[in-house]
Parts: sequence; C-alpha cells; structure tokens
Amino acid sequence: MIVSWNWLKDYVVLDIEPEELARRLMMAGLNHESTKTVDDDLAIDLEVTSNRPDCLGHLGVAREAAVLCGHPLRLPPAAPRESQPAAAELTRVAIECPELCPRYIARVIRGVRIGPSPDWLVGRLRTLGISSINNVVDVTNYVLMECGQPLHVFDLTKLTGRQILVREARTGERLEAIDHKTYELSPGMCVIADEQSPVAVGGVMGGAASEVSAATTEILLEAAQFDPASVRATARRLNLHSDSSYRFERGVDPEGVDWASRRAAQWIQELAGGHEQVHVAAGSVDVGRQPAPRAPVVLRFDQLRRILGIEIDPAEVCRILQALGNTERSVVFPARVDYRGSSPAGQAADGGAVEVVPPSWRADLTREIDLIEEVARIHGYDAIPEDVSVPMATSARSIEDWVLAEVRQVLTAAGFDEALTVSVVEEDWSAAFSPWTDAPPLVASMPVLRRADRLRRSLVPSLLGARRTNETLANPVIELFETARVYLPRSGSLPDEPLMLALASGGDFLHVKGVVEALISSLKCPERVEAQPVEFDLLQRGRSARLLLAGEVLGYLGQLSAGGMKTFELREHATVAELRMDLLIKFAVRVPRYEPLSVYPAISRDLNLQFDAGVAWSALERVVRTEAGGLLERLDYRDTYRDPQRVPPGKKRVLFSFLLRDPQGTLTGAQADELRDRVAAACADQLGAEMPSV
Repeated sequence: MIVSWNWLKDYVVLDIEPEELARRLMMAGLNHESTKTVDDDLAIDLEVTSNRPDCLGHLGVAREAAVLCGHPLRLPPAAPRESQPAAAELTRVAIECPELCPRYIARVIRGVRIGPSPDWLVGRLRTLGISSINNVVDVTNYVLMECGQPLHVFDLTKLTGRQILVREARTGERLEAIDHKTYELSPGMCVIADEQSPVAVGGVMGGAASEVSAATTEILLEAAQFDPASVRATARRLNLHSDSSYRFERGVDPEGVDWASRRAAQWIQELAGGHEQVHVAAGSVDVGRQPAPRAPVVLRFDQLRRILGIEIDPAEVCRILQALGNTERSVVFPARVDYRGSSPAGQAADGGAVEVVPPSWRADLTREIDLIEEVARIHGYDAIPEDVSVPMATSARSIEDWVLAEVRQVLTAAGFDEALTVSVVEEDWSAAFSPWTDAPPLVASMPVLRRADRLRRSLVPSLLGARRTNETLANPVIELFETARVYLPRSGSLPDEPLMLALASGGDFLHVKGVVEALISSLKCPERVEAQPVEFDLLQRGRSARLLLAGEVLGYLGQLSAGGMKTFELREHATVAELRMDLLIKFAVRVPRYEPLSVYPAISRDLNLQFDAGVAWSALERVVRTEAGGLLERLDYRDTYRDPQRVPPGKKRVLFSFLLRDPQGTLTGAQADELRDRVAAACADQLGAEMPSV
C-alpha cells in the first residue's frame, strides 16, 4: 500500500518527520518498504498484512498514525446535496446470488460533465502510481485509496432496462472488460448484468460496453460488498487482478460501503459540474442484508501482565482501544472496585476489565488475545524489557498426540505416504464399504465435488479414489494412509464421529497384516491382534478379516475383490485396512517396561500339519499359544500347501515354526520335542489336525 504524506495530513496532524512516522508504523505492524519523492510529495510504501485490510486506504493508515502520535483523527464529510426524484425511481437493483454479493448500493447522478480532473487530484493519484482518466473515474480511484472501498461507475443510459441484476455467470457468457480484453465467464462467478448481458465482473473489473465516456451525462455509482473467496477464485481463474479485487479478496468494511458511496457522490457533484449542474438523486437503492452487529469482547487487565509481563495503566488501555475505534460498553477499574466472580457481561477477572465492541473495519478483533495484541503494539513492543518475567507453564503431548505421531512414524517407515482427502464421497462409493454402520449416510446439501455429497462412513473409499487417481498418473508406488473422522448417523442425534486410520496398499493380505502388527508392536500394546474371517462384497473371500484387540473390534482388513476393483476402476490389485484410533490409544503403552534379556538359549521347532481347508490361521495360532504357554517366544507362519497330488481334496497343509525359551534355565531338546508333540496333539483334538503321510 502506497500512501501520500500530504494526503495523510488531511486527516491527522503530523508533527513528526516522515522517517519517524515510518518507524512507528513499522513497530506497530505496518512494515516500511521504501519512501520516494514524487513532485512535492512523499510516496510511503507500507507492507499491509492480510488481516489488516482496513490499512489499504489512507484513512486506515491515518487512524494508526493518530493513535501512535496522540492526535485526533479528522474524518472527512460524506454528504452530497441530493434532490428529487429518488434513486429508486430511476433504477432498479436485484440480487440473485446473496452468497456471492451480500449487499449492493446504487446511486444515480445526473447532469455530469466528463472532463479532466483538477491538478490536486491528478497529483495525489500520481503519487500513488495511478494515471488520471477523467474526473468521474478519478473520483472512484480517489475514494478507493482513501477508505479502501472499491467503487465503479456505469453509464446509466448504456444499461439495458436501466437496471442492475447481480447474478451468477451463465455457461458460454463472455465479457469485454475495460482493459479491452474479452474473458470467458463460467458459473460460480459473480457478474453485474443488465436485462440482457453482463456489464461487469463483480468485485474484479467493469465492462467496456457500459463505461463512462465523454458523452456520458447520467451515471450509476456502484458500492458493494462481495464474497472474498468468490472474488479470489474469479480473479485467479480469469488471471484478472485489480486494486478492487485485491481489497475485496481481503474483505471490506461492511459499514463503510454506504459512506464510500456518499463520499464519491459528493466529490462527483463538486468536480463534474458543480452543485447547480450535477443532481444526485435522493437516497440510494440499497439491496441485500445490513451489517450484523459485532459481538462484544472482554479484556481483563490482569491478562496483560500475564501475557506481556508488564503493567499497563488501565486508563491507558482504554484510551488505546477507544482510539483504535473500539466502542466501550463497560469498564471496571481495579483501583475502584475489588472485582470478583462473574458479571452479566462476562467480566470474570480479579483486577478489573473492560468490555468493548470492535469497529466494523476490524474483522480480526474477536477474542481477548486480539485486544491484548492491539494494546501491546500501540503501547510499543520496544517498551517491553528483554528480561521481563513472563509466567510459563510446561506442556506435554497427550497420549492421543503421541499415538498419532507414532502411527505416522511407523507407516512412513513402512513406505506409506499420508493422504488428505475430503469428507464426502459419491453415493456408490459410500455404499461399497461401510463396516461400522448400516444406517444410510448423511447427505450434504451441496456436493463438495462432482456427485460427492455423502458424508463418508469409512475412509477406505476415499483412499481407493486417491489410489485410482495415482494410477491414472502412472505412479509406480501407491502406498497411502490417512487419519480422519468418519460420520456414523445416529437416530435423533448428531452423528458419531470416531477417528479412524485407513491404509490402501498394493501389497497382499499378509503384507498389510504385517504392517498392522508392526504398528501394534510399536505402540507396545500388551494384547495381540486376532484375525477372524469376515465377508464383504468389496473384499475377497478368504482374504479378508475382522481384527480383534483384547476382544474388541479393532478394524477390518482385506484384499479387494474383482467387483471392488471394478467399482473404483482400479487396474492393479489392492489391499485395504481400517482401524479404530480410540482402541489404539486405549491400549498403547507410552512408557515401555524394562525386561532383561534372557541368558538362556532358545530352541526352534517346525510343524507341518494337515487341516480341513476351512481352518483359519487365527484358530491355529490360538491353540499353539495356549498350549505352549510361557515358553513360547515367537510363532511364525511359513506356508500353506494345496498340492492335489499329495493333499486330499478339502484339505491343506500348514507349515509353521515356533521359538521356545525357558526364562528360568536351559531348555533341552527333549523338552522342546515334548512341547512340540503336545502342540500337535492339541491341534488334532481341537482342530482335527493330522500328520501328513508323505
């Protein structure tokens, strides 16, 4: 933002040197970039942060200067001399897209004479690097740089139907802007239109067809409020940026829209023909919602000491807040009242408090800490000693944060990349996999993406969609995980929103099961994961499982079936898993327990047993662990054989090994053999196992 030194002096007494003003503004948050001499003026370039759009005009900078210099702010008048007929009799305004344009004010000015601007106006704009066009357009630029509110003027006679319609652009519409380039418009963009076609892109730039010319005598003056996100998206899509879009993207003062309209009308009346020649129609056509009242904010005086480490006189605190435009509603000074407990206004603070209503131009003031920052920067950060004592409180990561960090560490080490996906999916994807509930999904009123309007009940469909996208980009390795909440509907209540962990891998069932077991081991859970067969249409039968942890359902794991791959249009095989984060947090052991290494050797034994084809590994594992007891140190699955020449139909052979160790002494070979035989016998009794004949 470039400001004129001479222009600033219209609003506040500047009895300091420009270098000192630049220093004070810099210490208050407006970083000084440079100062250049332009004719008999100084152009001061200030860096304005995105949360301070009020300083994108001379009045905002002057307000800061007034507070820092201790002088009052002189607000200029905005009172044009109006006459009949009323503006509402000369034009009409309608808003069809209030979400894109909350408010639109139109004023009608007749009898204007388009011509050159006076030298003082040309000079001020030249200081800011703005070229003079004509007296009417220069006024809109002047008011823009004065208060930060963009304006636009239309030749009213060029508007078909003499009316304004604020709506979304329609497919195929085009507009030649005042830069004389033609732009393709699309739905979602806000346009200002007449009865037939667009005449401006809302908040970005006007159109050439309705711009004022030397023959213009009747104008419509626009002052509006546009949605910042919409203006930003439109400007980027059209690659069309302007001083107006820059300010609308950051937000304008909702209560300053009408002031800017009146201020511009007054200047046009004075500079485009005079009061006798130029007639400002009475009133305005003000359409849309009025500014909502600001919520009050309470500042407790003792919080200044706690956060800044210094004492600031409460009277000075109130002076600073009022000088910045805050309206004081109530104040309790500590010197007069021993203030304890809670008041109806919410001033719960020993030592007094002040309650203020932030000004409309400061949308960033919503919390107590915001007011503390305002007091600190105006009082002066340099007034805070370097060795000031600020109370500090130690903090530590919660068990939830620790588990999430451990999950990310383990999975990234295993070759997975973290994904971030939206919380809505298509209807078909939502129906493809929902292991946690049978209730129909919640439906969003507007799709976030094309056809994606169902709040997801599982993370798996989102990850498979991300996997499909990566396949279309020919990425060779697509290992993804995500931690996010799902939305499980509940009758008559808000949905349950549990935190889930999901994985999507190109590996097989055993690979992903091993990753899950590695995660459980890293979290030092005292319980082991048990897998039980489960059936889902999305997953292969025999290659899918329900995972249990201490008897509770931890999650689900499985390879995609042919139908599942078709649903998500995948070319390569994939395996998915989804786990409950609350169970991982519940059973995680943050502080590991020390266990001494055994000094006694271990003995390994193998078993090759024949089972019915339907016997699951989880059942076999349970029998082995129960029978081996405390001597079992490790159990490993090796392989499964289904050779039709050696294995009878309906049977399978499972090869597994286990490591045995006695913590109290050396385990002999005979003892190991005896335990192996007991395991084989238990498998025969409980699972119908047989020793293979060949």
